[in-house]
Amino acid sequence: MAMQKFFSVLLPDVKRELRRGIIECSKRGLLHTTKWLAEMHHGLADVHIDNEAPDEDRTFSECQLEGIAPEEYSDYFLAKSYYDVREYDRAAHAVRNCESSVPRFLHFYSSYMAREKRRLDSTTDQANLHEPNQMRDLADLLATLRMEYGKSRLDGYGIYLYGVVLKALNLNQAAEQMLVQAIRLVPMLWSAYLELSPLIMEKKKLLSLQLGGHWMRHFFMAHTYLELYLNDDGLKIYEDLQASGFSKSIYLIAQMALVYHNKRDVDKAIELYQALLESDPFRLDNVDTYSNLLFVKEMKTEMAQLAHKAVSINKYRPETCCVIGNYYSIRCDHQVAISYFQRALKLNPKYLAAWTLMGHEFMELKNTNAAIQSYRKAVEVNKRDYRAWYGLGQAYEIIKMHYYSLYYFKIAHQLRPYDSRMLVALGETYEKLDKCENAVKCYWKAIDVGDIEGIAMYKLANLHEKLGDHETAVHCYIMYCEDERAATDKQSLYQGFITLANYYEKKSEYERAAYYAYKCLDSEDRKMEAKALLKTIDWKRNAEGQKKVKTTSAVANADTSSEDEMEWEMQDVRVRVPITSIATTTTSTTTAAAESASSSSLISLRPDRNLIQGMRRSQASRTSLTAPASSTTTTPSATAVTMSTEEAPGTSGGTSNPPEQAPSDDNSSMEISSVSID
Repeated sequence: MAMQKFFSVLLPDVKRELRRGIIECSKRGLLHTTKWLAEMHHGLADVHIDNEAPDEDRTFSECQLEGIAPEEYSDYFLAKSYYDVREYDRAAHAVRNCESSVPRFLHFYSSYMAREKRRLDSTTDQANLHEPNQMRDLADLLATLRMEYGKSRLDGYGIYLYGVVLKALNLNQAAEQMLVQAIRLVPMLWSAYLELSPLIMEKKKLLSLQLGGHWMRHFFMAHTYLELYLNDDGLKIYEDLQASGFSKSIYLIAQMALVYHNKRDVDKAIELYQALLESDPFRLDNVDTYSNLLFVKEMKTEMAQLAHKAVSINKYRPETCCVIGNYYSIRCDHQVAISYFQRALKLNPKYLAAWTLMGHEFMELKNTNAAIQSYRKAVEVNKRDYRAWYGLGQAYEIIKMHYYSLYYFKIAHQLRPYDSRMLVALGETYEKLDKCENAVKCYWKAIDVGDIEGIAMYKLANLHEKLGDHETAVHCYIMYCEDERAATDKQSLYQGFITLANYYEKKSEYERAAYYAYKCLDSEDRKMEAKALLKTIDWKRNAEGQKKVKTTSAVANADTSSEDEMEWEMQDVRVRVPITSIATTTTSTTTAAAESASSSSLISLRPDRNLIQGMRRSQASRTSLTAPASSTTTTPSATAVTMSTEEAPGTSGGTSNPPEQAPSDDNSSMEISSVSID
């Protein structure tokens, strides 16, 4: 709905308002607003208006002199010339007695700029940004502006200055009210929007502001969305602005590059910055952000070229010093990098990027105390800078003050709720404080929002392993190791591989264990452990193979013994008839006949000697497969039969023993027959 109202504004009217704003801000010395309005005006070069004058009723010269009394022309022109060469005290003195709106604003604004200049000149690297002496100077100016506001002698520009002074004295609520009022009176005053934006801490408050229905509020909304890291909302507005006729605006291109920088779409952001430098090769605004992107991509050659180009344009710009500091930082010359960041801060003590980057350099040098001081100064400049809060958390983590680091990580997470790095940092801190349940929640949330660094799942697996929940830990390790390319920390990846290999080796799943162990052979730190594990897996595989072979052989021997026993029993049935017949016929014959009968029976048994040997083998096999008690219980009659059978044809001590006379009764013969069967 808001964008439909914006589209209803005609571009010629927009261009005419921009031109009028340029004149009004220029004659009051609001240089940055004039510059911004001029860039926006240049982006509408293709839009033609019928009357080239900034106002339909007045000429260009009339607009320039509007708000200045004719009798004050000479004082105003003198004061403006002093102001342009940064002689602010002389400018304020020249128009001290003027009563018209423009010279009076120039007097107050020159007084403010003179105090700011003195503060910046006296500020050292270790000084507080809000020194008491400077605050007293601003308090005097505040009293004057409050009195003028009470008398209703301040126009929209004067109310804007009143809000700026209130904000400098940390009277933020009153400052917000004054800045909103100034915007409603002077909607083209871009600097008022910039001063108001840092006071907005959440989207709900932004939407509740009563700024009026002017089309400039869309630029303010998009800018504040970026400050709140609501990048998608800001990008949507910028795309709509481009579609409505601002496609050639340099400012919009730079802001969209900043959106992609915040979204970590580095390639797209670099592409936009390169296009920006091609269209405006001497632009230094936002060049520090471009340098950060080149640093992330480790494009050292491009960083060197950018540093040389920035120095050739203006070596005394804070952005130039920041670019040079980044170049020395990527070369690991951290001390020189710090010196350039300090130089940038001498030029502009409120230069946020320099404070934050200098803190990073002190962290690289293990100078934790200096890093903490730098990050605190960054927070003083902008309380929404999540990098500074995150840096404070890391610094206190190094000195093992975990409750402090938890506090700062929580603030960073509030500023970047969908940044997995903040959630992982919170999880690690909770883990160190033995609040494992909170740590698990943080790690899972980091995975859900999109793990930038690719370590949340590893941290989660490691935590479950420490808690003894090995099944969950293995599940997490498997998910972590599935995508090897996404893992940024290779040592953590190899740790996951070796953990899975040991787990599956203990569960006797040797194929999967060997698979993960082979993965670790590419790591120098894990190679020896992986080789030892592979040897263990190979030995266990061989041991299981031999065990299976022995089991198979035992089963085969048992089958063979049963077949031999069956063969013996079948042959024993065939010889049972002659033995029985011999036993029954011996009672009615003489001794000679008995010997003859015995000899004939022994002769008939000699061809079946294999039968006796088979019986012994069968007994031996039964003895080995049965309990020891069964092997010692032998039937006496069976032993006698065996011995008589062996001794019949053989000799003992060279003498031949006569065969034992068979019993005469039938019962005895039946007993022998049954024993031979058994």
